[in-house]
Amino acid sequence: MRIAIPRETHDLERRVAATPDTVSRLIALGHEVTVEARAGAAAGFANDAYRSAGAHVEVDPETVWSKADMILRVRPPRDDQIAWLRSGAILTGYLNAATSPDLLETLAGRGVTSLAMEAVPRITRAQSMDTLSAMANIAGYRAVIEAAGYFGRFFGGQMTAAGRFAPAQVLVIGAGVAGLAAVGAARNLGAQVRAFDTREACRDQVHSLGGEFLTVDIEESGEGSGGYAREMSQSFLDAEFALFREQAEEVDIVITTALIPGKPAPRLWHADMVARMKPGSVVVDLAGEQGGNCDLSEPDETVVSDNGVVVLAPTDLPSRMAETASTLHGNVVVNLVEHLGGREIAIDMDDEITRAMTVTHDGAVTWPPPAPEPAPTPQPAASEPEAADATAAVAAGQPPTRPAAELGTADRQRHRAWLPVTGLLLAAVWVYLRWQFGGPGQATGTEAQAFVQHLTVFVMACFVGWHVIWNVTPALHTPLMAVTNAISGIIILGGLQQGSRPLLGADGSVEPVAVFGLAAILLAMINVAGGFLVTQRMLRMFRKG
Repeated sequence: MRIAIPRETHDLERRVAATPDTVSRLIALGHEVTVEARAGAAAGFANDAYRSAGAHVEVDPETVWSKADMILRVRPPRDDQIAWLRSGAILTGYLNAATSPDLLETLAGRGVTSLAMEAVPRITRAQSMDTLSAMANIAGYRAVIEAAGYFGRFFGGQMTAAGRFAPAQVLVIGAGVAGLAAVGAARNLGAQVRAFDTREACRDQVHSLGGEFLTVDIEESGEGSGGYAREMSQSFLDAEFALFREQAEEVDIVITTALIPGKPAPRLWHADMVARMKPGSVVVDLAGEQGGNCDLSEPDETVVSDNGVVVLAPTDLPSRMAETASTLHGNVVVNLVEHLGGREIAIDMDDEITRAMTVTHDGAVTWPPPAPEPAPTPQPAASEPEAADATAAVAAGQPPTRPAAELGTADRQRHRAWLPVTGLLLAAVWVYLRWQFGGPGQATGTEAQAFVQHLTVFVMACFVGWHVIWNVTPALHTPLMAVTNAISGIIILGGLQQGSRPLLGADGSVEPVAVFGLAAILLAMINVAGGFLVTQRMLRMFRKG
């Protein structure tokens, strides 16, 4: 397949869709690659670097577009560039599918198959193709750098003979990928950082980066679909704005990152909040391209408020780190090509990732993709007597009891798990009683006392281990298995030491210590082998096919 990388023509755009390194990877997949002259110049990649990677460098842009089977872009194409595309070609890039219906209609009219890079679903299997997260990471980091350029003080605290300065106070609104990158960058520069997000799941992530997580007193989940935040109720917003007004009087730098896909950016930092900030403070609005989170934001303009607060709304932050951004985007594009088939590229509309990204295909607009069907939850049917009893209980105003048949999987597993534990304890008691009172091989008083001590520790360990394992949330079962495998290694060493004793004593009786040592080795090996099997199953989840 002939793959083309044209030069970006959007104002302020310095990224390129493929670097010399990713071009060589595309060629290794069996494709011919054509790069428009000076396509990578703004990102620091010369024409000769592409030639050395094996690409053909073409000067005429129309030739680049018209002869390609697949076009790799960053920004959406212009109308004249779309006119150069041949029917059946594949176009990839940020197409703003949710807000550009006219563009989609034009591409569909040309018979172009269009893949919107911003529409990659946020699922585990698609992480290697999530270019939005890669660019958001750069934007969050760069926002802190831009703020530092306008902020007139140190970020970190300073105490010198010439004077003392307190650390800068930074507020990050929105703790997604960009927000967390901003939190980490500001903390690394020495600032004291606080962050706010409607999603409770962000709390631990902010804390892990050394930030303080701000909350309001209204319990309302902000979790939306696809990993994004959802729109909140008016009562929640009122409480949120009250919190922001308090913070405006304390913070020196505000970085806003709130976006909802397909909708204008929510206005979160109002003009009266800017008025409450100290002179010389800085607001960096990362949502400027979609209307902005701040009332005073003007895309790609520097606005200074009446009280001396600088408001920035750059729309090209990833492009300001063009080499890094192009490298990340190029890697994502190669992963996409491999996902589509590698050497033989095909559009499989039955594939979840491909379907979500494909916005035009076979002359039709295919955006938005159909909503995924929720997996049905199997409900065991109650027998007629049980249903009648439940109905009677409800009619009498009593809560119905749950039939034993409706016990969840976890409940049944817990009940079954008691069987081997109970059996093991009974076997241990039986061995002890036979050893203590059973004729040949009867233990001495010192041996019996030592055995009782060991048996007590063993029984306590069984009960403690039971509660530790079964009270852990299912989300942590896999990390917990790694811990139990490590413990199993210790058990195997102890079992080897005890199991190395003779199995039969001098009088021909069985030595319980040797038996327990061999049993410990067997059970620990089962646990270790099970851990490896589960790990292999998890690794296969991340592989295609």
